[in-house]
Amino acid sequence: MLRCTAENEPLAPHAGCLCHRPEIRAVSERLARGLSRRGFMAAALASAGAAPALAQSAAARPIAFTNFRLFDGSGGALRDGLTLLVEGEAIRALATGNPAPPEGAQVIDCGGRTLMPGLIDAHWHTLFAAVPLAVLLTADMGYVHLAAAAEAERTLMRGFTTLRDAGGPVFALKQAIDEGLATGPRIYPSGAMVTGTGGHGDFRQLHELPSPGSGASASERTGGSAIIDGPSDMRRRVREQLLQGASQIKLTGSGGVSTPRSPLDALTLSPAEIRAAVESAEDWGTYVLVHAYTPASILRALDAGVRCIEHGHLMDEATAARIAEKGAWLSTQPFAADDAPRQSGPSERDRQQVVAGTDRTYELAKRHGIKTGFGTDILFSTQLTPRQGLLLARMARWYSPAEALRQATSTNAELLTLSGPRNPYPRKLGVIEPEAYADLLVVDGNPLENISLLAEPERSLALIMKNGQLFRNRLG
Repeated sequence: MLRCTAENEPLAPHAGCLCHRPEIRAVSERLARGLSRRGFMAAALASAGAAPALAQSAAARPIAFTNFRLFDGSGGALRDGLTLLVEGEAIRALATGNPAPPEGAQVIDCGGRTLMPGLIDAHWHTLFAAVPLAVLLTADMGYVHLAAAAEAERTLMRGFTTLRDAGGPVFALKQAIDEGLATGPRIYPSGAMVTGTGGHGDFRQLHELPSPGSGASASERTGGSAIIDGPSDMRRRVREQLLQGASQIKLTGSGGVSTPRSPLDALTLSPAEIRAAVESAEDWGTYVLVHAYTPASILRALDAGVRCIEHGHLMDEATAARIAEKGAWLSTQPFAADDAPRQSGPSERDRQQVVAGTDRTYELAKRHGIKTGFGTDILFSTQLTPRQGLLLARMARWYSPAEALRQATSTNAELLTLSGPRNPYPRKLGVIEPEAYADLLVVDGNPLENISLLAEPERSLALIMKNGQLFRNRLG
């Protein structure tokens, strides 16, 4: 199979072709044996176009949903009198009335409840969400990944079926979830947060300075962050994340609250460094998101071609107007005083500034018509992660429930499409329409009247489906 010569010809030494290596030859022979024993009929059927249908019928029965009120992710009101058919991973039909389901289909009567798309969190840290920072920096990474897998399942059971991971070594967990080895939302991974020396994401302790040996800190070695200095460094680190499967690139352009020696007002990447990241991402057909709180850091990122600003809680009127003029996205979070424990010294002052800026951030975003995504950015706490739905409910302070729900479904899905060819999930997300992914929630109540229902997912979510698979079904 993995040969550049015919099967009956010997493999001769060849300097430019990997298939002549002994280990590749062994793999080829093993694959060929497997195909001859088990794969002949499957290969023949696939060549005739019959395998996909067989695989689909073997995977699961079609599921027909009846007797529901629909929020489709894009409208502003519930619709009645519809039937929804799911086959495999996708929505196959949304029909008026009560047509007969396919033979053998499972029928789920929603009892007049609300059916809506699965939720999307545009700023989540899958590996960092539920593990305390001290544990993250000192524990065996095997433990960290196991803890993250457990939290990923809990995240799905809160109704969040898709996440944009905004920094962390999540590639293996994403693969495990996609392959059904673990349970959790689908993940758009950024890979390591790329930061300048001293920037947000530089978690080195003072005794680690200057960096010894290869210069890689513990956080860098585990893939949590990548510390750069100069455009050449930046290109290499960005390309390393893309090589591992990043769907977009995360930079930190200002200081942050969780890195106490990186002041919030600091500019932590140069214009040339940010441009190098943008160019490298665009070479792969994708985009850069930048952690930036202050006007100076936001404007620097926009001038370098960044397409998505994260946070922005200290922006002013002129900065908001510039974001809108550039057609860039704002991915921000409804932070409040009780969303994180109080800290000491400069970190606490930074935290208070961010919280105080939340109202103005949303007001400016609405006034200037900025494309705005919903995220939560919950970090380092199993006590805080259950508040994910509560933060969505808090959006009713600035938006109608329908507007907030659109932001957490179809609007966030539009943001995810910026990954272009690096998008790991090609079907539509965040909407209920034919051929979109079958990511569905059935809510016991009307979230367009009471969005706070989603703050209590264990009580209010009667059904959770991701990719056509049922993970909770209390409807029989």
